[in-house]
Amino acid sequence: MEESKSSKKLRFAIFGNIYQAKKSVSIQKVLSFLSERKAEVYIDREFYDFLTGDLHLDVAVDGTFDGDDFMADYVISMGGDGTFLKAASRVGDKGCPIVGINMGRLGFLADVGPAEIEQSLTAIYRGDYKLDEHAVITVTAEGKSSIIGCPTALNDIAVLKRDNASMISIRTHINGEHLVTYQADGLIVSTPTGSTAYSLSNGGPIIAPQSGVLCLSPVAPHSLNIRPIVLPDDVEVRLSVESRSHNFLVAIDGRSEKCEEGTSLIIRKAPYRVNIIKRHSQKYFHTLREKMMWGADTR
Repeated sequence: MEESKSSKKLRFAIFGNIYQAKKSVSIQKVLSFLSERKAEVYIDREFYDFLTGDLHLDVAVDGTFDGDDFMADYVISMGGDGTFLKAASRVGDKGCPIVGINMGRLGFLADVGPAEIEQSLTAIYRGDYKLDEHAVITVTAEGKSSIIGCPTALNDIAVLKRDNASMISIRTHINGEHLVTYQADGLIVSTPTGSTAYSLSNGGPIIAPQSGVLCLSPVAPHSLNIRPIVLPDDVEVRLSVESRSHNFLVAIDGRSEKCEEGTSLIIRKAPYRVNIIKRHSQKYFHTLREKMMWGADTR
């Protein structure tokens, strides 16, 4: 197939894992490929400092950037799914398609293996890929606390008890109507993308992408008749928390912040989606069986 994008000089922004050296070893393969095609390459400053300072690699790029101060045609995430989630939060509403190169273990979002790097990047230059649009949710706080960091999540937003505190009470309203007051260690509000993450480990259902729903899954509920519930994703979820310790945690794609009792959290679908690059050969249910061993019979 003729390379339909070869006449255009593409710009890439690269994010990576800064905690484990082995998760960054493929960066030189990526940079070499992009250099041959005279692409503009910019790299997250923290990742750049890690590669040059800690790993002593020679990293030739056009520049570095901080936070979300970048513009790119494509974003490359190098690491595991955690790195991918951080990259997605930094992309935000820019709309830049993201390709995840998996240097971690599971790699459900970051699903391009090290041996598939050149094949996947070639597919980008040829335009031979599909874009999966994934819903994003956002949280705002009313009352005593505010959300300090990025308020959006590709996977989930969870309200959790702190450390050794006793369970919390989470009074939950959907579009202003009282749903239930959860007595539990926490509550997870997940997107279809996040249904195979924290929600799944707490008994939540697997939800296929683009289903247009949210799932509320309690964490260690005090009542046996409380079960996960699936709702349309255009609802407003309002959570009011009571705790003996008078504070609680809100975890946004795993990043935790402390909130004071008396704070209400409002969770809604964000007005944009995250675009994830997939090869045409990649199928969701195949990935589910392969990565999650879903339906595997070991007898």
